[in-house]
Amino acid sequence: MKTISVLKDFSDIPGLRNCSISDYSGEEFYHKVLNKKFKETYEKGEKLLVDLDNTEGYASSFLDEAFGNLIYDFTLDVVKKSVEIKSDQEPHWKEMIEKESYVQWEERRRKNEHPIVTTNHEPWFRLISNELKQSVWERPSNAV
Repeated sequence: MKTISVLKDFSDIPGLRNCSISDYSGEEFYHKVLNKKFKETYEKGEKLLVDLDNTEGYASSFLDEAFGNLIYDFTLDVVKKSVEIKSDQEPHWKEMIEKESYVQWEERRRKNEHPIVTTNHEPWFRLISNELKQSVWERPSNAV
């Protein structure tokens, strides 16, 4: 099992939902860390442990955006089989992600309601018809 630590791999002070309103946002964490690590473990048939402990704390919007995008790009079924969330210090975060964010974002995915992107990102991975594809799937509405 591979591990991502938000503290070690990203920031000790995670921000808010989007790059346009916060440094170290959930959007940034997803695009710079979580998407690539998930893709690597998915290809190897491994599980990914995401460790939320030991940061200064979280806004629920950070977690919703990061894990919601994961659901949108890889589907609820795939993520549930492939991701373990560790939140010993704040167990309610794990519960919120798995019982609320996952369900809401799967519904958005099914309705084809695209995630909001607030800055340009490098191409990221998405599972389409059981095949991993890499592209810039969405752009900010003000991007040229």
